[in-house]
Amino acid sequence: MKVAVGMDIGSTTAKCVLLREGEIIGRSLNPVGVDIVRDADRALQLALQDAHLDRGDVGFTTGTGYGRFKIQFGQLAVTEISCHARGAHFLFPKTRLVVDIGGQDTKAIRVNERGEVVDFAMNDKCAAGTGRFLDVCAGALGLDVADIGPLSLNSRHPVRVTSTCTVFAESEVTSYVSRGKEPQDILAGLHASIANRSLSLLQRVGIEPEVTFTGGVSRNEGMVRALSQRLGLPVNVSPLSQYMGAIGAALVGEERLHGGAS
Repeated sequence: MKVAVGMDIGSTTAKCVLLREGEIIGRSLNPVGVDIVRDADRALQLALQDAHLDRGDVGFTTGTGYGRFKIQFGQLAVTEISCHARGAHFLFPKTRLVVDIGGQDTKAIRVNERGEVVDFAMNDKCAAGTGRFLDVCAGALGLDVADIGPLSLNSRHPVRVTSTCTVFAESEVTSYVSRGKEPQDILAGLHASIANRSLSLLQRVGIEPEVTFTGGVSRNEGMVRALSQRLGLPVNVSPLSQYMGAIGAALVGEERLHGGAS
C-alpha cells in the first residue's frame, strides 16, 4: 500500500513523516540551509530509509511550513496552522489548544473536537519568545541550547527578564552574568519570560484544556515546565511534538490518497 508523506519545512529544520493506514512508519529531521529544494529532497530520502522504502512507495506528498512551496515533488501545500492542529489532535485527541513555538515564530491555535482550527493568533514580527531567542541567550551564556532546559530546572532564585526584544534580552543576560547570577537562575528567568509572552498569545484565542505543546522548543523540558506553571494546566508533549506539522500534513495527504476530503 502506498504511503502518505507529510513534510514540514520550517525556518531551521525540515521534518518528514511517512504515514500508512494511520500509522507513522518513518520519519526524519535535518537542518535547513540556503537550498530548501535540496533539503526537502534529503528529508524525504532519510524518512524513506528509516521505513526501508523507496520513492516508488510514495502515494501522495503534502507540504507545510514556510518552505512548503519549495517542495518540488509535493502535490499539495497546506498552512502549518491547520497541520499542527491536525497533528496535535492525532496524538492527543482531547486537545483544544495548541501552542507551537518554532525557530522564528509562536502560534496559539484553538481547535474543536475534530482537530479543526477555530481561532488562532501568531507572533511573527520578531524572534522574541522563539527558538531563535533561546539560541541567542544560550550563546550569551556559553551554553549549548540542548543543555539549557535541564539546567534551568535546577534554579532556586530565578531572575526577572523584562526585555521583549532578543537583542536587549541578550544584553540583559550579559548583565546578569557580570553581576554573578547563576546560569540556571538566568535560564529560568528566560523561560518564564517566554511563557508569559506565550500566555498573552494564548489568551487572545481563549485558554481551555487540553493544551498541547508543539514545535522544536517543546523538546526543552524547562520551557514545558515554565509554560505549564504559567497556564496552571498540564501541557501535553510527545517525543514527536517537533514533527506535529509534518504529521498533520501526512494526515491530509492520506485522506487525499484514499479519496477523502481534506
